Amino acid sequence: MYRVLGLMSGSSLDGLDLALVEFQSDGPNWHYKIEAADCYPYTASWKELLSRATELRASDYLQLHVDYGHHLGALVNRFIDEKGLAYRVGLIASHGHTTFHTPASKLTAQLGDGAALAAATRLPVVSDLRSMDVALGGQGAPIVPIGERLLFQGHPYFLNIGGIANVSIASDPYLAFDVCPANRVLNALAEQMGHSMDEGGAIARTGSICPELLDQLNALEYYHRTGPKSLPNQLGTDIILPLLLQSNTSIPDLLCTYVEHIAIQLHHAFAMSKRSVEPGEMMVTGGGAFNEFLIERMRHHLHPIGITPFVPEAELVQFKEALIMAFIGVLRWRQENTVIASVTGASAPSVGGALWMGQEA
Repeated sequence: MYRVLGLMSGSSLDGLDLALVEFQSDGPNWHYKIEAADCYPYTASWKELLSRATELRASDYLQLHVDYGHHLGALVNRFIDEKGLAYRVGLIASHGHTTFHTPASKLTAQLGDGAALAAATRLPVVSDLRSMDVALGGQGAPIVPIGERLLFQGHPYFLNIGGIANVSIASDPYLAFDVCPANRVLNALAEQMGHSMDEGGAIARTGSICPELLDQLNALEYYHRTGPKSLPNQLGTDIILPLLLQSNTSIPDLLCTYVEHIAIQLHHAFAMSKRSVEPGEMMVTGGGAFNEFLIERMRHHLHPIGITPFVPEAELVQFKEALIMAFIGVLRWRQENTVIASVTGASAPSVGGALWMGQEA
């Protein structure tokens, strides 16, 4: 039995997700139970620091890497104290916050120094989960399919809608890839109207689709690549968001158009997978699963190919990625493969993650 605290900071910058999960295995089958979970929103200052990290000079970036690691440690200690979990956490598995991600150059970087986190908590930490796969020529993403395959057997399709939307197809071989920027763009548009997000898609529902803008979005080069493929945050922040905001279109119309774009690209993703698509349900998690208007538009576009999106219980919707980070920590501790090479395109499966003990053995 393993009791692991998973940490996940998504590109939407809404906050740090923490989930303490108990895992047990009976041979090839894994079972899990979320014992405690929470999301600690980022302060305005941390949100600003993380969003502008890629603009820093090298020494300032490295200092932020260390400072953020200690900040994660402080949040973990707060979580343990508030939830009454003293001496119940055996391992921490931290994804960190992705900044640079250019797999073609064998480069990926996540803020959040694992040594600093281990020092602050005095607990063993697994961090730097993507680097080994990228070094082997993989995309380093998506990494959640290893957890989907082992923890959610029997589900044919998965969709996570966070800052970036990514899809998994539980075929043989397993296939998964990033679809398009999602909440990072939607939230940024909602902020133009003084909201942190478009709750339930209510603002988008009042807008109208702009056909010319939708065509421009759908024509972006990334959407014509076949997998394995993964997205840097910059496609959403540096290309798509300026394209939308410079169009002199109302925010409700921009939100409506971008929701339609996400739904269309999800349908397109299945066509680009070059796999025969069998009818079945698709588990939808991540913050975008609470966007009712987006779910409606996805159902509309996926109905012709027999895929039915469904949203599971709220705890799984919000904390699935933190749960799987915790599970990857278990696999790393056991020195078992933490990624699926057919998903990432790496030359071989690998045991990824740096291990920091945090205290004397």
